[in-house]
Amino acid sequence: MLILLTNDDGIHAPGLWAMYQRLNAHHQVVVVAPERERSAVGHGITLHKPLRAYQVVLGDGRQGWSVNGTPADCVKLAMVELLDQPPDLVVSGINPGANVGVNLNYSGTVAAAKEAALYGVPALAVSLQSADDPPYDDAARFVARLVSRVHGMGLPKGVFLNINLPNLALERIAGVRVARQGCDLYDEYFEKRQDPRNRVYYWQGFESKPDHEGDTDGALLGRDFITITPVRCDMTDYELLATLEKWDFSRD
Repeated sequence: MLILLTNDDGIHAPGLWAMYQRLNAHHQVVVVAPERERSAVGHGITLHKPLRAYQVVLGDGRQGWSVNGTPADCVKLAMVELLDQPPDLVVSGINPGANVGVNLNYSGTVAAAKEAALYGVPALAVSLQSADDPPYDDAARFVARLVSRVHGMGLPKGVFLNINLPNLALERIAGVRVARQGCDLYDEYFEKRQDPRNRVYYWQGFESKPDHEGDTDGALLGRDFITITPVRCDMTDYELLATLEKWDFSRD
């Protein structure tokens, strides 16, 4: 199987190479990743400056393409220019820090998988619960088992899987649950500060309130389950679409 591997943490990120080592043992893996961290850039693409891609060798036979763009740029460039043929699967990650709930709207990790799904290629976005001592190898072991299942079963066009794992060894994880995306906003705030020249600036932050009783991705992850959420690229609300078709737009 030909697998395109990318992330939003940059080509030197340890989670990327933990995933590479697991997948490369049984598959052909091509790495195309941002040259630096591009977390929380969402699905942005680069239009107003040139994209540059450089082949890099990082030792132990590890090599890949370093791109001065976003995660979505990396997938686009790989699909259209860098690969001789379309990949069978795209894996984005492993991200240190969960991508659950509303975070899916901001995550570069998720955006890379979504970009692949737009091209009709099955894709996985993979994240760990926390950036504190993340067990990358355990996460990579689970994903390495999952990719063969996904390749064999397939995914509908325009759908990808968002996967979040607890910061635990696989043997200590409570299980695997298919979960819906949570949509509750975090408690957000901005700290207002002054720089040495007395100019005001703002530092954004948030406080999460985990829902340990619900059936959402974040709640189940908080109870030490691996969560798998199928995500559609088509954002149409079909129920409301049918309702809107009955509206009379000719009247004031």
